[in-house]
Amino acid sequence: MLFFSMMDAMAKELATRHDPFQVVWARYVSQTFWAVLVLAPRLRRVMRTPYLGLQLLRSALLFGATLCFFFAISLMGLARAVAVFEITPLMLTAMAYFVLGEQVGLRRWAGVLIGFAGALIIIRPGSEVFSFASLLPMGAAFCFASFSIATRFLGERESPWTSFVYSTLLGSVIASAIVPFHWTTPAPADAALMAAFGIFGGIGQLLLVLAFQHGRASAVAPFSYVGLIFATFWGWSIFAEIPGIWTVTGALVIVGAGLYVWHREQRARRSPG
Repeated sequence: MLFFSMMDAMAKELATRHDPFQVVWARYVSQTFWAVLVLAPRLRRVMRTPYLGLQLLRSALLFGATLCFFFAISLMGLARAVAVFEITPLMLTAMAYFVLGEQVGLRRWAGVLIGFAGALIIIRPGSEVFSFASLLPMGAAFCFASFSIATRFLGERESPWTSFVYSTLLGSVIASAIVPFHWTTPAPADAALMAAFGIFGGIGQLLLVLAFQHGRASAVAPFSYVGLIFATFWGWSIFAEIPGIWTVTGALVIVGAGLYVWHREQRARRSPG
């Protein structure tokens, strides 16, 4: 989560001077450069997969999550966007039940619903502060939860390097087709910042793949809440953003619900129910 939060802070800074589409492009192309550099001797072997369709779907979901989230942080505070995005583990718990067949008891379903209520507290639909931008982190959360489910499924059957390469390459192809319509030439400092995306994003994504490969989807996901602490710190220290009372309240509800669901998950691993 540390690497992802650093990447998010870089993205928000760049989005003050460049279109979010270009920021997404920089995130993928720089990551592709480092990935190809490291994996060049065995790239052809790594790309062999009997699950090409699922790899492409998974990669498209990650691209959608990245696009929604980068647009969100360009339009709203970093901590607020991340707080809404933190419903991802709760979405993942629900998806794990329907897609992976993981058992989810009534108490965990209650936790999921309470967590969604926390997201509504933050975005406050119907109020004067509500805007389309408020829905973007929720769209990112849905895409990322779906991506995590696919990662979990492939993790038992594929090398993490294969999943990593496909998500990197497909995102680069899609972003490169879009970016010419949104391009502005970056200053040297911004170009260096864009290049750093590849390091932080690549490390974070690879660690995420490994985590879902070796752990149950609904048990691994709650650790993403650490990202909210990092996001609040970066938002305060770099952008002078202080979360409002609604954001803090909603975030506490989401995190509390998520940790309760995680606690029930651990009990379920020891005994059915």
